Amino acid sequence: MIRKISAVVGGLVAGSICVGAVEWLGHKLYPLPAGIKPDDMEAFKEYVATAPFMALLFVILAYAVGALVAGFISTKIANDGKSRSAVICGALFLAATIYNMVVLPTPIWFWVLGIAVWGLVWVGYKLALNKTRV
Repeated sequence: MIRKISAVVGGLVAGSICVGAVEWLGHKLYPLPAGIKPDDMEAFKEYVATAPFMALLFVILAYAVGALVAGFISTKIANDGKSRSAVICGALFLAATIYNMVVLPTPIWFWVLGIAVWGLVWVGYKLALNKTRV
């Protein structure tokens, strides 16, 4: 039981670190306009509504990397060959993503990709199961 809980926590932590790292890179390439702070929700909403396409695409890319890593790490930690841990990680990240999309004015394409990309936890799960032969 501890191993299964650790698998989900490990997947969430690893996935979050990856999402944060890719989003950080996106903010370096496409910085927020001067004077906007991420904790100023109204200003941030206004920015997201007019953000450049690539700035938003970096968020989707961050989700994709996070999904792959979360699926992979959670499966490796669980070490039971089952997809349960990866699916739980994907569901929790998906819930957070949907919350963000409801709160922030994101375009339809972002909704479609933002939801679909969390299916990549399955790819991470499958990669973790891949056994290489020596």
